Amino acid sequence: MSNSVIRASLFVVAVALVDAAGRVLVQQRPAGKQMAGLWEFPGGKVEPGETPEAALVREVTEELGVTIAPDALRPLTFASEPLADRHLLLLLYLCRDWLGEPQALDATALAWHAPSELRGLAMPPADLPFVDFLESALTKS
Repeated sequence: MSNSVIRASLFVVAVALVDAAGRVLVQQRPAGKQMAGLWEFPGGKVEPGETPEAALVREVTEELGVTIAPDALRPLTFASEPLADRHLLLLLYLCRDWLGEPQALDATALAWHAPSELRGLAMPPADLPFVDFLESALTKS
């Protein structure tokens, strides 16, 4: 067994909202938060007792003011990243169907980008592996 023990895991969910033109919604982290100014996929932490899908429905409502049905979420991929005191497991879902117009309720800004444009954005390290995967997945669909 290794001497490096992970004290806890941090489970986080995110969504790639894809519009009719095939663009993906990203949000900019606000000032005062860790990694402020970086662009990320909407989402957040899975609370104790929540399923990943329920957490994502809750987070998207809180952050964007839109409603997503759990069955509209499609698991896409995940990222696993060791942090200083815990291990991050980030699950990415795809969603093409929601109610309402996304608003920046918990972010500095929102932006729609073609998948090929995402790699030009400053993003948190955990989101970076999603860019190539998302571009490939969306060009095949």
